Amino acid sequence: MCGIFAYVGERNDAPTLVIEGLKKLEYRGYDSWGIAYKENKDIYIHKEVGKIGEFDTKDLDLKNTKESHTAVGEAEQNLFMAISHTRWATHGGIHKKNAHPHTNEEKDVVIVHNGVLENFDEIKKKLKKRGHKFESETDTETIAHLIEENLENHGLKKAVELATEEMVGRYAIVVMCEKENTIVAARRGSPLIIGKGKNEYFIASDIPPFLQYTNKVMYLDDNQLVVIKNGNDISFHEMSSGKKIEKRIVEIDMKPESIEKGEYPHFLIKEIMEQKETLQNAINQDPEVIRKAAKAIKNAFGTYFIGCGTTGKVAMVGQYLFADICHQHINTTFGSEFSNYKSFLTDKSLLVAISQSGETADTLEAIETAQEKKAKVMSIVNAEASTMARISDIVIPIKVGPEKAVVSTKATTAQIAILTLLAYACDGGVEKGKKLLIDTASQINDMINPRYEDHIMKLAKRLQDVESMYLIGRGKNYPMALEGAIKIQEVAYIHAEGFAGGELKHGPIALISKGTPCIAIVANDETKNEIISNAIELKARGAYIIGVAPDNNDVFDFWIRVPDVSHASPIVNIIPIQILAYQLAVLRKNDPDMPRNLAKSVTVK
Repeated sequence: MCGIFAYVGERNDAPTLVIEGLKKLEYRGYDSWGIAYKENKDIYIHKEVGKIGEFDTKDLDLKNTKESHTAVGEAEQNLFMAISHTRWATHGGIHKKNAHPHTNEEKDVVIVHNGVLENFDEIKKKLKKRGHKFESETDTETIAHLIEENLENHGLKKAVELATEEMVGRYAIVVMCEKENTIVAARRGSPLIIGKGKNEYFIASDIPPFLQYTNKVMYLDDNQLVVIKNGNDISFHEMSSGKKIEKRIVEIDMKPESIEKGEYPHFLIKEIMEQKETLQNAINQDPEVIRKAAKAIKNAFGTYFIGCGTTGKVAMVGQYLFADICHQHINTTFGSEFSNYKSFLTDKSLLVAISQSGETADTLEAIETAQEKKAKVMSIVNAEASTMARISDIVIPIKVGPEKAVVSTKATTAQIAILTLLAYACDGGVEKGKKLLIDTASQINDMINPRYEDHIMKLAKRLQDVESMYLIGRGKNYPMALEGAIKIQEVAYIHAEGFAGGELKHGPIALISKGTPCIAIVANDETKNEIISNAIELKARGAYIIGVAPDNNDVFDFWIRVPDVSHASPIVNIIPIQILAYQLAVLRKNDPDMPRNLAKSVTVK
């Protein structure tokens, strides 16, 4: 949620640079944006409500926060600083006054902020009593005023340190001020990455904004801050003590073209199609890591699979896979609910956290809960240098490359593949599992082609104006009914719900009337006859039955063929529903890459 991008260095086009960088953070979700630019002692700000993607930098109107000392472009020094932000509204409505950056009353402190300041109301009341006046409804402005008070007697670094001592919550902040040529950034629970260029530095929520300039990065960890003075003097510190920390420079193996759409109209369809290759990448794991992970699961006394949103459904699939393949009991829950299991945790417990970004706030809090009880933590994650990966005992990277569309596709199937591989490894048949998944990847390659898309488009055109649809599944494909419903909700904005087939008679069947679209997810396993029977029940009430299945059936009004791949059926069964959701979004003139009200990485609770 929200995106931060900052620059300090010798480029006099810093405002344009940060705007173009912000465009590469659109996937994180936002409703307004803004930049602040400093040249000598002058600070200029531009804010907008709405999308930045089509913004022409020629329209940039940099308003000085107070009477100008030096006109833009007349700087006598070769140092330029800019901070920028895409805001996803939490405190305060979607208005220009609430867009970042925010300033104090004197407008000599400027800040951008991701996260939530949980005690902002208490701090704001205290500041108001001391004469501070506020312009916005945000918690962020409170931080600017707090830093201002500390600046009266301290430099910017110390002022930020003192402010963070009073701040409660998960956040990332980047601050600059009028009186110093310094940028200070601090984090607690929300990601910040520093890119190192030649005589310049970048600070961002993710790597894509600066990837075209450098692939050398340094990671800011929780309760740390970074200080960049005069464009070339950088130092890292512990937030509480101010103690200096040495940081390692890491070279990222990521190509700029991997974060571009290429020949595709949207990232979402590009990433759906990339599943031809990403499944192969996911299962190409270090055998020692898989053995170590399987051993940890087998030896644990209480194993918990957790995730949020889509990865919560992946965790549910894992529960079924482990029951079917290696006959092992797994507990599953959403990251936000995990604290309710705290009393069951011991130092023999294992938490398996599943995430694309590795920065999901609820999942990170679940990890903290587990670690308080000395439980071991394993993460299955796409971002190998994320917070989640860095604090886990065992890390299994899914290796699918950047996923830019807000809704998850290729990461989802890769995560299911990893859980399938682990289930086989726990049964002593890791090579058998790998063979199944390689065969599945090959069949996906054959399945996804223009004819297949055209076939699903016929269905999309029939469904584009429906108000509701329902999905049913059984066994390991019940979570895929839930996940398929999420996909349709997220990008098509159609009311969709997933149900376990056997639960229809306990209430949901009352929702069915003539013509109601219902997707039946069918696998050639022990649940096949029962789910077909459920589809017959729905059709008897007038439902229009769409079958996602290896074989056609008389009950299907529309059949979408998928390969018969045994325990890997959840992987192949979700792909046509991903394509359908995408096509519905396009037909309904929605933005498939950036659905309304959603963010890629939910870094606030």
